[in-house]
Amino acid sequence: MEEWYHYVLLIGVGFAVGFINTVAGGGSLLSLPVLIFLGLPPSVANGTNRVAIVIQTALATAGFKSKGVSTQPFNIYLGIAALLGAIIGAKIAVDVKGETFNRILAIVMIVVVLIITFMPKIKTKELQERLTGKYLWIGMLAFFFFGIYGGFINAGLGFLIILFLHYVNRMSLVRSNATKVAVVFIYTLAALAVFIWEDKVNWKIGLILAIGNGSGAWLASRVSVNKGDGFIKTFLIIMVIAMAIKLWFFPPASS
Repeated sequence: MEEWYHYVLLIGVGFAVGFINTVAGGGSLLSLPVLIFLGLPPSVANGTNRVAIVIQTALATAGFKSKGVSTQPFNIYLGIAALLGAIIGAKIAVDVKGETFNRILAIVMIVVVLIITFMPKIKTKELQERLTGKYLWIGMLAFFFFGIYGGFINAGLGFLIILFLHYVNRMSLVRSNATKVAVVFIYTLAALAVFIWEDKVNWKIGLILAIGNGSGAWLASRVSVNKGDGFIKTFLIIMVIAMAIKLWFFPPASS
């Protein structure tokens, strides 16, 4: 990466990715191809992308907290479960080439759109959060498997996390988003550690990308709280459709 405009490209793409990931998900489908375009092998691009995601989710979590939105200790419990899964997923990502799941994931994304569109709307004032007892254990089990996928590639997982928290744990979309970014921060630390151990991280590119990711995430966290659930739902639908089209017709290079 020698040209000055590569740095501008990274920061610009990072800003968009940070915003998209914080409000919805799927931003890695934008950042990973850019990193590969800049000459990184797919596995190194995957590991390098985690540097930006750690910074992005740390700042997004701080942004939500500054607006008074935090779900501790619930998010910590889910994060620990996801962290254990992410270690497994990251180890798979280092050694295994993923090819055919792109179209499968595209179908999953269409299902997500249908769920968002046609599931009965839960009125925010009628939400009764379910964060303890069996719902906590169900959440931890689900997030262990979310963590495996998150450790593997992470792209698109935000959609599923938001839907799970909204419909299973009865959290508002804003609080679901706040929980999501905290959990992703926790499990990405573990995934990043595996990629570092396997020497699959380009720190220079990762930190430059992180400047954009972090800025976009901080803005998105505050916009999400100010705009509320309606804004998040609309953004989710748009991004899920875009991600499904991207996966089906323009699948990323396998790692």
